[in-house]
Amino acid sequence: MADKNSARFGRINEEYRKELSYIIDQKLKNPNVTGLISVTKVKVTTDLKYAKVYVSILNSKNVKNTLAGLKKSSGFIRSELAKRVNLRNTPELIFELDDSIEYGFKIDSILKDIMPKNSKDN
Repeated sequence: MADKNSARFGRINEEYRKELSYIIDQKLKNPNVTGLISVTKVKVTTDLKYAKVYVSILNSKNVKNTLAGLKKSSGFIRSELAKRVNLRNTPELIFELDDSIEYGFKIDSILKDIMPKNSKDN
């Protein structure tokens, strides 16, 4: 039974991730929300009352303002989500910054700096 539930939550998380990406990209008209915003992951609580939305923000004028803008717009985003995903309850959205992509870029550039030095040694 637990497998069935985890598969269901996986589907819900993925559906919310896709729809939230679309809403933030196409529908949201908040001037504070700038840059390339990717919804990297969504985790709904087991009671479906809350959803943690992990976002990656690149090329933003101000990451803090963009995150604050998303939080301020969460009511609008939630109502759009309710229109697009047909579930009994639409969870309250909690936006969290996911810096794993940025972290990946940083690691990548460090590796690029190190690699030429190592190849000379061989």
